[in-house]
Amino acid sequence: MDTKTPLLPQSESTMLRRPSSRKLRRFHIAAFIAVLGLFWLGWTWQCPDPSHNHGRAEESKVPLEIHIMSKCPDARDCLQNLVLPTMQKVSDKVDFRLSFIGKTTDEDDGVQCMHGQTECLGNILELCAAHVYPDPKIYLGFTMCMSRNFDDIPKKDLVEDCALEHGMDFDKINHCVSQDDGAYAMDLLRKSVERSAEANVTKSCTVRLNNKVRCIMDGGDWSECEGGSKPEDLERDIKSLYDASRGWAE
Repeated sequence: MDTKTPLLPQSESTMLRRPSSRKLRRFHIAAFIAVLGLFWLGWTWQCPDPSHNHGRAEESKVPLEIHIMSKCPDARDCLQNLVLPTMQKVSDKVDFRLSFIGKTTDEDDGVQCMHGQTECLGNILELCAAHVYPDPKIYLGFTMCMSRNFDDIPKKDLVEDCALEHGMDFDKINHCVSQDDGAYAMDLLRKSVERSAEANVTKSCTVRLNNKVRCIMDGGDWSECEGGSKPEDLERDIKSLYDASRGWAE
């Protein structure tokens, strides 16, 4: 600012400039600094650094990762019956990630998808949606919308309708898909597929909680769902892990 506000109220500044002994002047200045120091110390005690608290909150979130294929009916049912209902209750407690299943090769731009190249493009569209709109509450809705009509993936009308339904800009998603002649989006898919492979995930849909398999839907049936396959079961486990990470466990 161009105008500087004096540290002392005007009346006190005037008082300090009046003829007085040096000792008296020094006493007033020292007293003011002492009061200011005590005020600042009290403020820091009562108001910790919010960025420090935010960092701790982020660290305590529970990893929840869903591995899917965009044109897979099991992915649709898994999202609709387990993942979305759970996220509606505990999205603030999880570090959510959506990954895709495929196979890296030296052909087909480096990735093959079980349901063909249209599925690869569907995977890319959903990855780009997550990249452009990183809030899971937004991009998960878009992914669910696409999954409900997975036979139509990647038709433009479907993508535009799902983007509009969830307040997303289709042009931004399309830019991600076409950036660098498609190389950028293809790299997103390749890294996602490699991540699933490193986790030894081969079935869509696989739900991993805290970096461990929590549930698998394959062929319309749940398996490896220790603790249950209902949203309230997954919600309970997430809350338990979250509380434990923050030292709240009994």
